[in-house]
Amino acid sequence: MPAPLNSQTNPPPNPQIFRRLPSVDELLRIPAVAALVSEHGRLSVTEAARVELSDLRARISSGALNAEALDAELLALPSALQRRVVRAATCSLRKVINASGVLIHTNLGRSPLSRQAVERIAEIATGYSNLEFDLDKGERGRRNAHAQELFTRLFARHSIANTQTAVVNNNAAAVLLALAALAEGGEVIVSRGELVEIGGSFRIPDIMARSGAQLREVGTTNRTRIADYENAITERTRLLLRVHRSNFEIVGFTEQPALEELVELGRRRGIAVMEDLGSGALVDLDSCGIPSEPNVFDSLRAGVSLVTYSGDKLLGGPQAGLITGTPALVEQLCAHPLFRALRVDKLCYAALEATLLSYLREDYDDVPLLRMMRTPAEQLRARCQTLAASASALEAQVVPTQTMIGGGAAAGKSLPGFAVALSSAGISADELSHRLRHSAIPVITRVEDGRVLLDLRTVEPADDSYLAEILATLAAR
Repeated sequence: MPAPLNSQTNPPPNPQIFRRLPSVDELLRIPAVAALVSEHGRLSVTEAARVELSDLRARISSGALNAEALDAELLALPSALQRRVVRAATCSLRKVINASGVLIHTNLGRSPLSRQAVERIAEIATGYSNLEFDLDKGERGRRNAHAQELFTRLFARHSIANTQTAVVNNNAAAVLLALAALAEGGEVIVSRGELVEIGGSFRIPDIMARSGAQLREVGTTNRTRIADYENAITERTRLLLRVHRSNFEIVGFTEQPALEELVELGRRRGIAVMEDLGSGALVDLDSCGIPSEPNVFDSLRAGVSLVTYSGDKLLGGPQAGLITGTPALVEQLCAHPLFRALRVDKLCYAALEATLLSYLREDYDDVPLLRMMRTPAEQLRARCQTLAASASALEAQVVPTQTMIGGGAAAGKSLPGFAVALSSAGISADELSHRLRHSAIPVITRVEDGRVLLDLRTVEPADDSYLAEILATLAAR
């Protein structure tokens, strides 16, 4: 169908313009491109050259690039090729500086690992290990034995004996495994006020459905009594489940039975009690300024049969789901087919062991998360004042702030501290935040009241000098 008379169409490009494009071989012989081949390999540079030339052909065909403009493009082609090759050779997973003021930032990898954990990972990763080899017997062993002894020693110090701990790849997996191994085909009783949704839209009822267990809701959103649990027990009941509301709070007209009441009911009726703590601390958080947050020791001392918790949240270790409880039940979990599918690798065990050894030595400042939580606010103020002085081209003020715990842990809890608030008459806060995110090492901040806040509680002191360099030139970019 012919085009309407009033339509505007670009004339077809002169075929001669396409002949001015170099071939891939001609492009690779240019000295600057040849140097790229030496550094990055012929295959990578060839792939990038084909993409660049294809892009030029497409722009010529569309009329977006004429003969005159092509001259400039050809001169810039080696530089464009270098940018493409370097970008393709750069890993997408990068180190960032977390100045957001959220300690356990799920989007930023949750808790950072300790130096000791990183060294152990490097030691184990660069050679063979006795992951599943019993050195005493000279035969196949069990990988779960590595962390078990350390957990046993740690719990014994808190007067908790006769426990065993299994390790899987995250806490959702720990809950899934426990429900599948202990309650498949039966019922699990849980309060309506504890049917939480965790990150990524994963919900407790969904996990329970995948396990093959049937959810039995009791009570109401805000009030559940021990009688509600007892009245719901039938011959199909396999577990009484308590889920810690770690990522939200219910306040006001509320009621919840004590954990000891639930344990006593379970013992009387011969039903195991399981608690999903979610974050799971292995230290009294009162000493870190976080009151009234339950820890794993409290749950086990109350007599809970199984406790599930994360390794990379309040514990400050690697991503893992930890299941601690009576040996018979934990062995039942480890014998379930799902355990093999959900197990962790040697690097996780290496980092976990190193982290647990810091706890056993009571070197809590070795664990970055605990060190950040325990840092006095006045130390943060002093660091902020030094950093603010480096931002000479910006308006920088030291302001009080509250650092959130984050990661679905310690709902509503925060720690007092200080931040550097940045603003500029000619640059918006969003633009300043954008420039910081696109630094050589991205800096993640938050914007409040038209200013960019750098909360130093979540920044390692060793990174302060880098931040000072960035702030000194930020307005000039």
